[in-house]
Amino acid sequence: MGFGDLKSASGLKVLNDFLSDRSYIEGYVPSQADVAVFEAISAPPPADLYHAVRWYNHIRSYQSEKSSLPGVKKPLGQYGPLGVADTTSGSAPTTAKDEDDDDIDLFGSDEEEDAEATRLKEERLAAYAAKKSKKPAVIAKSSILLDVKPWDDETDMAKLEECVRSIQMDGLVWGQSKLVPVGYGIKKLQINCVVEDDKVGTDILEEKITEFEDFVQSMDVAAFNKI
Repeated sequence: MGFGDLKSASGLKVLNDFLSDRSYIEGYVPSQADVAVFEAISAPPPADLYHAVRWYNHIRSYQSEKSSLPGVKKPLGQYGPLGVADTTSGSAPTTAKDEDDDDIDLFGSDEEEDAEATRLKEERLAAYAAKKSKKPAVIAKSSILLDVKPWDDETDMAKLEECVRSIQMDGLVWGQSKLVPVGYGIKKLQINCVVEDDKVGTDILEEKITEFEDFVQSMDVAAFNKI
């Protein structure tokens, strides 16, 4: 196996033909096999060898992370088409033992597997954290039913309700209301509101409502339910 001399035009032609129906030297992702062949090439392939040029530019984009690519770098003679020997100057010759080891060590070393497993785990954790961070935070809300009592039967209840609804705060939404008889001709205002728990509480509502002292005698919480 090999590409001939990768520093020559004939070797680059073998590489170009080899890459005509594949994206990488081995497998379906960039690996140390691509790094080994890339580093053996002294200059970018000529433009007419477009398969080799495509592969060369793609692998060059991994320069900053080439050491983290999967696999174990092997002699050049263990890559490429069958029947072509590696004659690239500076490359280690392929021995019979190398060929035997290549046949036996199909899955790499335990250290390689551990490093790859760690990398995959870190990538999945990072992807999960990114996905989780995009989820909107759950806003705790409550539905509160208030009893607002006037001073007497002469209190203008329409004006009283107008005053209550004039209270505007972030996290407060007023709902339906009705007048409920109390006795002696007096009616209380029963009004519903929905609040965001972190922004509005019953204490602040009571404080704001009872400020209308010309109309309001008191305020009580008739019902309180989490949404």
